[in-house]
Amino acid sequence: MSLLEEGELDELRARWIGRQFDEKEFAVSVEKARLWAQACGETRAEFCDPEHSNFQIPVSFTSHFTGRKAFPEELSALFWRGMPFDAGKLVESHEPIRPGEKLIGRSQIHDIYEKSGRSGSMLFIVHRMTFMSPQDELKSIVDWRMVVREKASKDKES
Repeated sequence: MSLLEEGELDELRARWIGRQFDEKEFAVSVEKARLWAQACGETRAEFCDPEHSNFQIPVSFTSHFTGRKAFPEELSALFWRGMPFDAGKLVESHEPIRPGEKLIGRSQIHDIYEKSGRSGSMLFIVHRMTFMSPQDELKSIVDWRMVVREKASKDKES
């Protein structure tokens, strides 16, 4: 069984993949970068010591930023068809980000696909936030996978 009607996946993919739906500016403070590194267990001086000549934010730092909208309404409505959960993030670093730097985060849907597993049908929606400098240099990409799992038989009856 599928969470989507026949042809619906193709329509969603055509309508949403690659389409930007949000943009937000972020500022990176020295203290937040230092605290993030500490919380992640980072020990290298370039990520922990603001006095280090190459001080920069840890690569995973951009994974905590969120835009004004996590998903477009049409895609968020799909969450009601099953049991949604966060399936993790992938961070791709392109250039060091320095504290004090401003970043422009642009959100788009990178992919939508279905899989079947032991627990039934699962719909994956990949939200991509691309972080650029004000000079339009690519700094970081964060892919966030949201999964909507088919409800178990007993849950469907409720």
